Amino acid sequence: MGEARELQLQIMGQEAREENSAEGNVALQTMAPRIRKYMWWLQIAIYSLFVLSGQTVATLLGRLYFEKGGKSKWLATLVQLAGFPILLPLYCVSLPKSPRTSDSHTSQPSALVLVLLYVSLGILLAGDCMMYSVGLSYLPVSTYSLICATQLAFNAFFSFFLNSQKFTPFIVNSLVLLTTSSTLLVFQTGDSSDPKRVAKGKYIIGFLCTLCASAGSGFGLSLIQLSFQKILKRETYTVILDLIIYQSLVATCIAVVGLFASGDWKSLNREMGDFELGKVSYLMILLWTAVGWAVFSVGLFGLIFEVSSLFSNVISTLGLPIVPVLAVVFFHDKMDGVKVIAMLLGIWGFVSYIYQHYLDNSKAENTNVD
Repeated sequence: MGEARELQLQIMGQEAREENSAEGNVALQTMAPRIRKYMWWLQIAIYSLFVLSGQTVATLLGRLYFEKGGKSKWLATLVQLAGFPILLPLYCVSLPKSPRTSDSHTSQPSALVLVLLYVSLGILLAGDCMMYSVGLSYLPVSTYSLICATQLAFNAFFSFFLNSQKFTPFIVNSLVLLTTSSTLLVFQTGDSSDPKRVAKGKYIIGFLCTLCASAGSGFGLSLIQLSFQKILKRETYTVILDLIIYQSLVATCIAVVGLFASGDWKSLNREMGDFELGKVSYLMILLWTAVGWAVFSVGLFGLIFEVSSLFSNVISTLGLPIVPVLAVVFFHDKMDGVKVIAMLLGIWGFVSYIYQHYLDNSKAENTNVD
């Protein structure tokens, strides 16, 4: 009788342990999607911070270079590209796979296809950076920011045809608000950040170069996303790093060739000596401009990897009104209501776009549950 009772207790204990284990597994399975979701949003926040901080710092330093005596457009182009070696240590970092990562067994493109892809994107990148340098040297920061904002519209246009980007009311609202926020900056005609007027011809050249660079940038972002879908067929961090580094290497080589072919290198020593802030400041401005653009590249491609080229461009456009606002602190510019409104509209547009992605994620989760 006692043995039967003891056997019964053992069976009941075993059943209780199995039930608790099953409940624990269910709880873990329920928590895992939430943890992945929070980690995804944390990554998006970090990448966005990289884009905003890198772009803002690099643009301000680029502006400072020209204002204090810098003249070489090719050198300004080179520092936008030459910071890519700072990314090399990322090859040693083990990062989690994105849920958008394709199957590892997908067939890989040939070496020739990869070379053609990297060279093509590198040429496009070098041309964009050169035209941006011309625009930044000839235009006031308000006009420059306005024209740069058009890259969002260009990217939306190209994404519609190349990436099958869908437009919802919230996305359209975001595009309109972000573009309007930068458009308001054009009315800052008396901005003290541009005390030296340029000739009308140079102003037109700067305007056209910045507009063409914005179009090229929008096209390039859509082309990169298309490359992930049709050519690379994998969206791992290694593939993204390869794309960043090889594309930047090609563009840097083009900038170096342009620097020597144009003869700008001959005047760099004199330019450094005549720089208003001194030789040390001259070198530090170039160094940190390069670092700033490298940080920007990490964030930009991270956003392309996790979301889309259009989203990365929205974050980039959000940073454009920040530059004139920070110029109040660093360049003692005048702050007025127009700049405040531009900043608020930019934030509103950013929140609108983020909310659309929240709705998309909620809809996807409800679909999976059903």
